Amino acid sequence: MKKVALLATALAMVSGSALAADMAYKAVKAPPPVAFDPWDVAFGSAITNDYVFRGITQSNHKPSVSAYFEPRYNVTKDVQLYVGVAGASISFANRAAAEIDAYGGIRATFGAFAFDVGAWGYLYPGGTCHYGAATDTAGVPLSNECQVNALLNGNVIKKDLDFFEVYGKVNYTFNDNFSLGGNVYYSPNFLNTGAEGTYASIVGKAIAPSAWFGASGIGMYVSGEFGRQWLGTSDSFYGVPAFPNGINYADYNTWNVGIGFTYKVFTLDFRYSDTNLSQGDCNAFTSDHTATFNGSFTPINPSGVGSKWCGAAGIVKLSADLTAMTNLK
Repeated sequence: MKKVALLATALAMVSGSALAADMAYKAVKAPPPVAFDPWDVAFGSAITNDYVFRGITQSNHKPSVSAYFEPRYNVTKDVQLYVGVAGASISFANRAAAEIDAYGGIRATFGAFAFDVGAWGYLYPGGTCHYGAATDTAGVPLSNECQVNALLNGNVIKKDLDFFEVYGKVNYTFNDNFSLGGNVYYSPNFLNTGAEGTYASIVGKAIAPSAWFGASGIGMYVSGEFGRQWLGTSDSFYGVPAFPNGINYADYNTWNVGIGFTYKVFTLDFRYSDTNLSQGDCNAFTSDHTATFNGSFTPINPSGVGSKWCGAAGIVKLSADLTAMTNLK
């Protein structure tokens, strides 16, 4: 009987302890869900010794400053809508001194894949038309602003170079240190020349392990891009005697490779850029007002004037990039 009583007492104690533990567990409230603020804003600025776009200088190989402002709306943690406006100082043959960009799109992440699709508009205010005749080479009358303003080297260029592109990008992140991606851009009227433009490229980036720099906060990466720009036929404004209705611009390859260092919101990037575009075909495409005669004759560049805007360039760029949610809390 004594043993039975002791067993009953022990079972009651175990049962009571289990019930107490269960009651205590049920009494703990779940933590409140983490607040999700869908809105964010990214913004930044940069200064560079040469603004190079797809292998071609936009600043006549001179320094350029730029800035951007980009509101974002996060539909979910993996889907983001964005719009933005950006500006940069340039030096174009039509005397436009600024590029103003307006863009928007959607970014989505699925596992290691990141996608980005959207549209980008390029505006170049302040331009002046340079032609030097009352009609173009096909005999089409030009506006008064184009009748007496030929460039000294014989090149011609429109006042309005505004255009837009649609684009798609994909990037695959293998790990914390390496990613690889591809980009495609298309414009029905590149630089308002009348020619279609398609640009495709492959990009890669390797980030140094954080252990390399310890607790200093400094980061380092190596990145590169190889791309090809396909261009169609211009309208008659840019025609030459052999092709009065327009010239078929030369397609070309472009590439760049560089090393960068990051610290907090700052990035210092050193880069080499080049193309395989000849000086003659470069002159025909850019209407470079600084180009000089050097015997660069091509079918679409019968003047023999050659431009160095598409050649090798060393680029140094210092930029700062912030987001309101991360840097301004």
